[in-house]
Amino acid sequence: MYGTIIKGIGGFYYIKTEKTIIECKARGKFRFNGLTPMVGDKVEISIKNSKGVIEKIYDRTSELYRPAVANVNQAFIVFSIKHPDINLELLNRFLILCEFKKIKPIICINKMDLVKENEISELIEMIKGTNYEYVILNAKENIGLEYLKSKLDNNITVLCGPSGVGKSTILNKLSQKEIMETGKISEKVNRGKHTTRHSELIEVKEGFIVDTPGFSSLDINFIQKDELQFGFPEFDEIRYECKFSGCLHYKEPSCAVKLEVENGKINEKRYKFYIKLLEEILNKQPKY
Repeated sequence: MYGTIIKGIGGFYYIKTEKTIIECKARGKFRFNGLTPMVGDKVEISIKNSKGVIEKIYDRTSELYRPAVANVNQAFIVFSIKHPDINLELLNRFLILCEFKKIKPIICINKMDLVKENEISELIEMIKGTNYEYVILNAKENIGLEYLKSKLDNNITVLCGPSGVGKSTILNKLSQKEIMETGKISEKVNRGKHTTRHSELIEVKEGFIVDTPGFSSLDINFIQKDELQFGFPEFDEIRYECKFSGCLHYKEPSCAVKLEVENGKINEKRYKFYIKLLEEILNKQPKY
């Protein structure tokens, strides 16, 4: 039989097939080959002595490890404006990760009831400059959730973002069930408590959605200096106009990207974040 892993706990994997959900163990050969089944995997299973066994894991279209989920093709990147305050660097890291993992991001700005519209105009301008989709939410009052519901069909969607921004509330509203416990913000550190204990695929409409533990850091150290610019879609049509074909848009003369930053066509904060990441990469490289 064939199916999708929708949950994994304590070495047991729950496979949704066409007709039912079957509890399975994974064959030892996967561990020997360094391959661990992940939520979202498409698998082939067998039933022996009334027990399910994962026989084959099919090739993945994408892999995430924090959270651990495979074959995601869409991400709702959830941040709040206040409680906790928005972390622009973390938001940009999520966007870069999505670019390199070929996952379509939709930026979700939650808790809009806590601010006035003019307080977020600069943030909205930065987001518009990336050409990514975005939605303004007040999840508790269902504002903006219809837009997200319209994006669920035929997708495996991951909810990601730091703790306390409303991911569990959004999941509960989208699924119309109290699936995940919603957490409170810690006044001492202005962060939410982790309320999600494992990754799980939840069937919603004609697709799946994943809720995952919140986290506040993101490792994108696998990106090389020449590749980083491809994580910024606003550079796409411009970088070919640079004088040098290998331009890093850093200190090179006649750089078309830097010119567009000066002209206000590329957001200055996004460009400064690009330079910050580029310098981190350059400083880590061995010098001879």
